[in-house]
Amino acid sequence: MTDMIDIDKFTAVDIRVGTIVEVAPFPEARKPAWKLSIDLGPEIGIKRSSAQITELYTQQALVGTQVACVVNLPSRRIGPFVSEVLTLGFSDDTGRVVLVRPERSVPNGGRLH
Repeated sequence: MTDMIDIDKFTAVDIRVGTIVEVAPFPEARKPAWKLSIDLGPEIGIKRSSAQITELYTQQALVGTQVACVVNLPSRRIGPFVSEVLTLGFSDDTGRVVLVRPERSVPNGGRLH
């Protein structure tokens, strides 16, 4: 069974939507990954994230895609790259990461309710 948390702990996690505006290869990563630049709206701005999503997503397909990100975690150094937000996804039945995305376009920076 999963440990239960109260609603205050859940709402402390700031999950926002943003649009991927740039994708670059990340050859230094231990596992194949993309370097993402994500526009999280005027309040947060453009933040960077590393995502191990190369098996399902090409660079071209990702640009313009909206994704869900945790924006209030500390930055994390991954080799020479600093990831500023955590891009969210679920593993499929073979372990490939499937991005969490809104089903319709919403304003960048919108918070998960």
